[in-house]
Amino acid sequence: MTFWQRIGRVLRRALFFVSVLGPGLITASADNDAPGIATYSVAGSRFGYSFLWILVWITLGEVVVQETAARMGAVTGKGLTDLIRERFGLRLTFLVMLGLIAANLGTTAAQFAGVASSVELFGVSRYIAVPLAAGAVWFLVTRGSYKRVEKVLLVLSLYAVAYIASAILVRPPWGEVLRMALIPTIHPSADYLLSVLATVGTTITPWAAVYLQASIADKGVQMRDYASARLDVVFGASVGNIVSAFIIISTAATLYVRGIVVESAAEAAQALVPVAGPWAEVLFGVGLLGASLLAASVLPLATTYAVCEVFGWERGLNQRPEEAPIFYGLYTALIVLSSVIVLIPGLPLFPLMWLSQVANAVLLPLVLVLMLRLANSADVMKQWGNGRFANILIVVLAVLVGLATLALFAGLG
Repeated sequence: MTFWQRIGRVLRRALFFVSVLGPGLITASADNDAPGIATYSVAGSRFGYSFLWILVWITLGEVVVQETAARMGAVTGKGLTDLIRERFGLRLTFLVMLGLIAANLGTTAAQFAGVASSVELFGVSRYIAVPLAAGAVWFLVTRGSYKRVEKVLLVLSLYAVAYIASAILVRPPWGEVLRMALIPTIHPSADYLLSVLATVGTTITPWAAVYLQASIADKGVQMRDYASARLDVVFGASVGNIVSAFIIISTAATLYVRGIVVESAAEAAQALVPVAGPWAEVLFGVGLLGASLLAASVLPLATTYAVCEVFGWERGLNQRPEEAPIFYGLYTALIVLSSVIVLIPGLPLFPLMWLSQVANAVLLPLVLVLMLRLANSADVMKQWGNGRFANILIVVLAVLVGLATLALFAGLG
């Protein structure tokens, strides 16, 4: 084989690999939105490298959960909420939808908190920026012009990759980093449990499982070409959490060692000083704004689609408002309520961002139990049901998150 033939083979493989990337990578990348970055920054600045081992296991859990959701979408051609309604009835479906709306309302509010935090770095009041951002998001999405700016927002969101450069430049003790990533270290405190739940909630989110399965079903992926979808899920979860790990490493190496616990965007931006110097706040602010606007556009839309799909209401941006009043009404309500929450005087923005993820973690065990029952049903999955390892890991994840939630509430009580 000649040199150019080898190059051609490599390029063909690279093009094939890029072509299969889709819902899995998009879903995993959503971990590094405003509340995700806030969560990892708080964890790294408060507990240092000792929090990395949790992220390693959460990554494995995310791969298994997302792969299960993707496989169910490929086998059944239906979304997760559709299957829950068919198998468990409207009463339980309504309970799940209620929890999903509440959790996603908090997460959407966290995105607008990200908008507020980013603009306040530049001296702009949240009372000006948040209503403008809410109006812009609503107009862009409902008028169909959102796709034109989506790529710009995606590029701005890539600033999170700067944490990788920052962690490398600051030269952390890599031996200790590796040791902490492999050896569990537990801190018996309410703050630690909150950080664990927030990290689980921002990484393995109920809405992400719903979104991914619906995306796989909508794309028409079938089991004969499912290998590509599985590659997308595994690659997406791995890459997204590698960036998350570097956020923890960079904040641990720059803030934890100096005793700085992140409570604001300005403090979180200090972790980027090694790569951006005096421009760290600018880089952080612009990137956080892009990530916040992107997620604030997509998250309430995904929630609205799921709810309307379950109850059979007209949905879709191709419908006029008078044809799908509940769809547009619910989407508008999520945007308005989320932005109003952020405008409450004196509300601490960064704590709101990472505490909102705890709500996702509280809802997660119920969703995992329902997924597990569906994924092991011969009627639903035929011969493509879950394997023993996936079942054990999902059960352990659900039990541990449930116990952590109970311990937290018991400790707070």
